Amino acid sequence: MPKKSLPILEMRKISKAFPGVQALDNVDFDLHPGEVHVLIGENGAGKSTLMKVLAGAYTSDQGEICINHEHIPHWNPGTAKHHGISMVFQEFTLLPYRTVCENIFLGRELTNKSGFLDKSSMYQQAEKLLDSIGVEVDTRSLIINLGVADQQMVEISKALASEAKILVLDEPTSALSLREIEKLFSIIRVLKANGVGIIYISHRLEEIKQIGDRVTVMRDGKLIGTKQVSETSLNEIIGMMVGREIKDLFPRHYTTPGNIALSVKGLCSGKKVNNIDLELHFGEIVGLAGLVGSGRTETARAIFGLDAVKSGTIEVEGKEYHALTPPTAVKLGIGFVPEDRRRDGLFSILSVQQNIVMASLNKLFPSRLISYSKEKTTADYYVKKFNLQPPLLDRMAQFLSGGNQQKLVLGKWMAANPRIIIIDEPTRGIDVGAKSEIHAFMDQLVNAGHAILMISSELPEILGMSDRIYVMHEGCLAGEFSRGANSEEILRCAMGVR
Repeated sequence: MPKKSLPILEMRKISKAFPGVQALDNVDFDLHPGEVHVLIGENGAGKSTLMKVLAGAYTSDQGEICINHEHIPHWNPGTAKHHGISMVFQEFTLLPYRTVCENIFLGRELTNKSGFLDKSSMYQQAEKLLDSIGVEVDTRSLIINLGVADQQMVEISKALASEAKILVLDEPTSALSLREIEKLFSIIRVLKANGVGIIYISHRLEEIKQIGDRVTVMRDGKLIGTKQVSETSLNEIIGMMVGREIKDLFPRHYTTPGNIALSVKGLCSGKKVNNIDLELHFGEIVGLAGLVGSGRTETARAIFGLDAVKSGTIEVEGKEYHALTPPTAVKLGIGFVPEDRRRDGLFSILSVQQNIVMASLNKLFPSRLISYSKEKTTADYYVKKFNLQPPLLDRMAQFLSGGNQQKLVLGKWMAANPRIIIIDEPTRGIDVGAKSEIHAFMDQLVNAGHAILMISSELPEILGMSDRIYVMHEGCLAGEFSRGANSEEILRCAMGVR
């Protein structure tokens, strides 16, 4: 970042309130050309809200936005686009039943001389763009058929295609593999060299040192401070974020595992699950590691009955099944926290209260007559247990931060009282404080005799929380490790190198 450059963007005294919560309180933020300015804070700190004000998705209650020192009145999405601002939201904005190409050119479609869509040119340009950043995705594929990682790369490609002067990346690496992250960082370095200003939101603290020039910390809707990355430490940043000490990110209390809770033998499903054998005991957390696309999520979905099983058996507490369905799995005491909490784990337009009881309706209301008071009592218990913020039962799930949405999904399943819990990416895209809380809760569960199968792309989480670790590579189990394995062993195994 040129030290003498003037800000390309200034946000001054920005405030925004929602019913029951002050989301932003007099926040100042600026960005220089050719700079990566990291914006960080716990979930609910106001980061995404501030960026939605910048994108024009929200209108601030007070404050002003200046571009190149010029105050721009009546800020809206069109104004933001006109001034070269492009944002990759944490929750994707892709159209699921449109192709990759159609999403990349959405709102700026190419036409021929007759005024008709020039699909040939769009596909050619889309393929050229994806090739230039090393993304191997068929431009004719429907978005709904892509995994989370590929959707993330399409979102980033869509933003790059708009030739943005200011690029906002909200948790861009939360679903990417190590190789994909390095590709993204290479792209960011090129954009910096071309003078693009980048606002980078991430909960992966190690990325601050890798890619950031400055870091701004927010807490409870307020600006806590801005530091040069080269002049601060991660411990200082964490202290500014949470306002308290995080003593133990991986609070495990290991005990002797009990009986076998779940046994999978020769499981085959789709193209990414081939002859999987694994065991899960009560009182333990078993980690399922591997690169993005290795078949981890597909294995979990097949076990729970979301994907069809071609062959193999699934034993639940000694009783054998050739395949389960989700209702059967729930009756057998299995819960499933999916990778994409917003798409697969929550009813976004329903309230916190309604979401919490959704997986336990038959248990709570066997007569099929829903009691509002019982529903409210149950929801209130889990809101307090998981420390949801804000603690509003009538708040729609879509308005919660990522960490609080994850807590809500966990609360929903805990209300169903499962003995076996499959958790896919338990802390994806959430802050260090919420991570610590969720890890502590997982530890409490296994010490109370539950069993957890945990899928995670974060090696520190796999190593810090697991009693045993299975590693997948290209749809097959590539290895099994005991507690105490190191990250190099796991990574070599995940890449098929032993």
